[in-house]
Amino acid sequence: MAPTGGLVRLMPADAAILESQENRKDLPCTVNPDKPALGFDLKFHVNYEVTVPIKELVGAQNQLTMVFRVTPEAHPDGTYFSQHFQVPAIEREEGGPAYLLGSFTVGEGKYHIDWLMRDRAERMCSFHWDSEASLPPKDKQMKLEIAGDEVQAIDPEIFKQEPPIERAPKALNVKVMMNFAPQDANGSALQPLDTRALLSMLRSIAREPRISKFSVVAYNMQQQRVIYRQDEVSQIDFPALGQAVKALRLGTVDLKQLVQKHSDTDFLTQLMTNEIKAPKDDLDALIFAGPKVMLDDGVSAETLKQLSDVKFPVFYMNYNANPQMNPWRDAIGNAVRMLKGSEYTISRPRDLFFAWSEIVGRIVKSKVGRAATAEVALH
Repeated sequence: MAPTGGLVRLMPADAAILESQENRKDLPCTVNPDKPALGFDLKFHVNYEVTVPIKELVGAQNQLTMVFRVTPEAHPDGTYFSQHFQVPAIEREEGGPAYLLGSFTVGEGKYHIDWLMRDRAERMCSFHWDSEASLPPKDKQMKLEIAGDEVQAIDPEIFKQEPPIERAPKALNVKVMMNFAPQDANGSALQPLDTRALLSMLRSIAREPRISKFSVVAYNMQQQRVIYRQDEVSQIDFPALGQAVKALRLGTVDLKQLVQKHSDTDFLTQLMTNEIKAPKDDLDALIFAGPKVMLDDGVSAETLKQLSDVKFPVFYMNYNANPQMNPWRDAIGNAVRMLKGSEYTISRPRDLFFAWSEIVGRIVKSKVGRAATAEVALH
């Protein structure tokens, strides 16, 4: 459960404990904060773990309430958060601790955190720590999605709609083909971390003011079907995409897929053929995105040869959380290579930032070059 920000109700003793720099242990607990880590959303995430001995929670139903304040060093105005955990009735002492997690996001800067937790009996545990979020010198050119010294709660709705963006006149037209699938091709669930990474890739494209027209083809290789699509729109409908992704039931395979040999290769071949041949003359780029697709047999060289006369550049943003574990080129990577496209491995937030910066620059350059060639042909 993520902390909520905004108006937080403080009990009479809360303010005094938050102001005090002493660590209270009426309710025994241990707080282990992590160093701020940059997420794919280009915000620093500050995570912490709280451990409480289960023997301290024995009895009737209880509620643990966390209240904490995050104050930037640059100014004295702190942001308050609260978090509630319902504890079921525990009849006898169990071994080991209970683990509770919390998180919030910040921009670059130094912060002081005053934190407390209380139960219904008003037993208190408090902790205070300092935290610093900063980009390494080589990444200072990265533009974050949160201002320096700013503190925010984590938005639980990851498919929320993007705000309107002023687009450049006569801007680019791109098609994105995204495989919404877990890192493990046989996984039974799309993990939140992977979903956020894939969405961050798509949002980077959606926020580009030099693009005015989007086509999105979202598919899932495990189920071998297109789950959502939009054609030539001015704004990607993230809530509708979210409904389609949430409706995925991974871990189940259609009987027809089991009977049909190489059905996964057939699906990818048909999908690529349809989407590469379909675009009109004004398409400026085709972008594949998603985790690796490892198939026993890839798209045939004959098929790719038939598709190789594309007039627009092709790119592959390959989301690979652990490239050392899977360094091999996948079926999409092989296809993109045959189409004379470019592949980028996205393992960390910086990879996404620099890959997209290069991709959009190359798309603009390609469009200018094609326009100049067309102009010469007319004369």
